[in-house]
Amino acid sequence: MAGIQSYGAYVPPTRLPLSVIGGGKPKDGGPERSVAWNDEDAVTMGVAAALNCLRGFDRGRIDALLFASTTYPFAEKQGAALIARALDLRRDIETVDFAGSLRAGTAALRAATEKVQAGAAKNVLVIVSDARLAAPLSPLEKNLGDAAAAFWVGDQNVIAEMGASYTVADELLDLWRTAQDRFVHTWEERFVVQEGYTPCITEAVQGLCDRANLDPAAFQRVALYGPDARSHATAVRKLRLVPSAVQEPFFGRLGNTGASFAPLLLIAALEQAKPGENILLANYGDGADATVLRTTENIEKLDARRGLSWHLERRRPVASYDQYLRARSLTASEWDAGENPGLSATIHFRERDEDLSFRGQRCGKCSAVQFPMQRVCETCFAKDDFESIRLSDLRGKIVTFTFDYFFPTPQPPTIVTITEIEGARVHLQLVNCTAESTRIDLPVEFVFRKIHEVGGRPNYYWKASPIE
Repeated sequence: MAGIQSYGAYVPPTRLPLSVIGGGKPKDGGPERSVAWNDEDAVTMGVAAALNCLRGFDRGRIDALLFASTTYPFAEKQGAALIARALDLRRDIETVDFAGSLRAGTAALRAATEKVQAGAAKNVLVIVSDARLAAPLSPLEKNLGDAAAAFWVGDQNVIAEMGASYTVADELLDLWRTAQDRFVHTWEERFVVQEGYTPCITEAVQGLCDRANLDPAAFQRVALYGPDARSHATAVRKLRLVPSAVQEPFFGRLGNTGASFAPLLLIAALEQAKPGENILLANYGDGADATVLRTTENIEKLDARRGLSWHLERRRPVASYDQYLRARSLTASEWDAGENPGLSATIHFRERDEDLSFRGQRCGKCSAVQFPMQRVCETCFAKDDFESIRLSDLRGKIVTFTFDYFFPTPQPPTIVTITEIEGARVHLQLVNCTAESTRIDLPVEFVFRKIHEVGGRPNYYWKASPIE
């Protein structure tokens, strides 16, 4: 039976307290939402979630990667192929993008399941990530959030079997964003809920229950999408779901994270689930879909993942609304990104093993690790005797650092380091760390981030992050 073998989540540690919107001060314990910082986007968050999902597994077994997002930075360039390179997956895997709807994530999860069931692939990695923007000071700005989810779908040692599903397609202008729009737009809230969300989600769940011959009260856990807390609670009552079974939607802590919202709630449910439980996954967007999952005894054997609960506890509040606006490039500036092509495509191609896959080399004669890759060993001078190694899997420590107050960042300074990775010394920026917390010998892991944006397109590289 095809199902989920592993999962991983990623929520940016940065939080925007809703009290600071419009110029107020942060309130301890007050409502907040997650925020992708200036060097994060749907790609970097997706890579982080996938790394959490893949930890402890042989990623060489992945046959296909499905990437779902409504906010992929490129309109014409495949996101799944870029992420596959960052994850250093096999070259012969299938890569597919899912986009255009908040149901893209659950559609990708169902497509992965059907691919495994049909024998077209043995193991499929599904990544769902969104970082939507609302207009500053708009009501929608307080309700959105940024995050990513990842699932390994296969037919061996599954922790949750994918069962029956039911889908409703509907055409309603409730939330939308054209190719020219930067911000998500929404129609009047009551219209969106009464004519869109409530009838569609109700029809999908009831249709699933009829098809699977299940009563709504038979679900021990429910991952139910909701545009806001009030509408979510109304749907729970209308569907006659057991309130204690419904996964908390984390409004006021996380926000509505778009295509990744329902998948993240599923991860939160899986973190607490026991063997033999029925889980309802219901999502909304241009219609609705609902799926039943049943947990197996393997769920208790899966090593601890960096799921939603781990990330919700790791938080760093934004000090001011202006700082948030600068991080998301929502303030006017003297110079824009310009129309030049930016980084040479030739250089990008030639150095993609180092820049995207973060690959170094180990000398076959003296075992010294080096980065970037070269023909002659710096230690023993052996020539052309190396094996390629993935540095992103390793840990490092800060050897030396400096604070750069000139490099553009919404929260100066930019921390620039020399980081040692098993003897190799690499020039890396340090993130998720304050200047006061930076020190020599600080242990770090590595995260995939934007390094800069030129010519209107992002360029990616790896950065160091303190080990939590």
